[in-house]
Amino acid sequence: MILFDTHAHIDFEDFDADRDEMIGRARAAGVVNIVNVGFELDSSRRALRMSEKYDLVYAAVGVHPHAAGETAADYLEQLEKLSAHPKVVALGEMGLDYFRNLSPVPEQKKVFRGQLALARRLDLPVVIHDREAHGDMMDILRNDGPFPAGGVIHCYSGSWEMARECMAMGFYISIAGPVTFPKSARLKDVAARVPLDRLLVETDAPYLTPVPHRGKRNEPAYVGFTLTEIAALKKMEADELAKICAENGRRLFRI
Repeated sequence: MILFDTHAHIDFEDFDADRDEMIGRARAAGVVNIVNVGFELDSSRRALRMSEKYDLVYAAVGVHPHAAGETAADYLEQLEKLSAHPKVVALGEMGLDYFRNLSPVPEQKKVFRGQLALARRLDLPVVIHDREAHGDMMDILRNDGPFPAGGVIHCYSGSWEMARECMAMGFYISIAGPVTFPKSARLKDVAARVPLDRLLVETDAPYLTPVPHRGKRNEPAYVGFTLTEIAALKKMEADELAKICAENGRRLFRI
């Protein structure tokens, strides 16, 4: 299969002991591209270093909602400078997370909206994190759009109705490892319904490891398990779906 892991965090210390080997396993599994996604300014800089070291790796730079309450006052200026790097393909991940609430909600919203505005000005796609914050996230997207460069709702966890509205706004829907979990009925239904031209796959490594490796560290080589599950739900060949999803990722990120 030709695979594109559209969202991973291979700069995290989880991979410090075997990063080169992990990249080798990804290549062997058919992974041709990985987008390494920034969590805050330091990890965004590490994402750039990963993209410089490995030819298949690209970077997204941004501030996650968990880091919104502690980010530097000039974070937008710093992100703009980082985004000038030729291997930066998006801003993110950005958004809202009301599950852990590690940053105050007003700060989460402010930093999210600031990055959306910057992405519009720089004509870059956005990588959006949304956990237990569907209503507020959708309100912000409705009010702050349109987003001509598009973007992706990563690790999608919402309803089919919400997915339809996101796609109408120009966003892709990215499905991660939980689609392989036996009890993920709603996500399986969404994955089966998303049109082929709006679908992406990801690992979110080192998190959200798919079956059969659930409970272990995730890595880009495992994105094929997620892809194969979605192909079965769509009743199509995995190789065909993998090619389509890779083309979608390259189109969104202009690779």
